[in-house]
Amino acid sequence: MDAQTKLELEAAAFRTLQAHLQRRTDVQNIDMMNLTGFCRNCLSRWYQEAANERGIEMTKDEARKDFYGMPYDQWRDKYQTEANDAQKAAFEVAHKDAT
Repeated sequence: MDAQTKLELEAAAFRTLQAHLQRRTDVQNIDMMNLTGFCRNCLSRWYQEAANERGIEMTKDEARKDFYGMPYDQWRDKYQTEANDAQKAAFEVAHKDAT
């Protein structure tokens, strides 16, 4: 496989992941963090960092809007729920060595 085709496939996979997460608003970021070690905010930050590395000015809010498909505050208010005690405990266990 040539480099351009590989790049296009990776970009398509990213767009599919992004669309999937935009549809699965029931999946909370804390659950993603607990299971995978990353969440939508991580993905939007990586997107921003990639843009900035290429000389494209992009703020955190702009990256989040691109990734979430709406301003982050709007997404948070509409879909994010308060983490329960079990989610918080799992987060502490999963990330105890990260601090």
